[in-house]
Amino acid sequence: MDLSALTEAVRPMWVVWLVILFGGIVFWAFRPKNKKRFEKNGEIPFADDE
Repeated sequence: MDLSALTEAVRPMWVVWLVILFGGIVFWAFRPKNKKRFEKNGEIPFADDE
């Protein structure tokens, strides 16, 4: 198997990998367990500088 054949065989797998990665990030972001932490981090710009 030469390099071009290997490249053609692996190329569709990148799409699958990126879809799985995107789905994992979305799942992580919308988990109820992370809600308090995200709300706390969202208040950082409004915190008073001491």
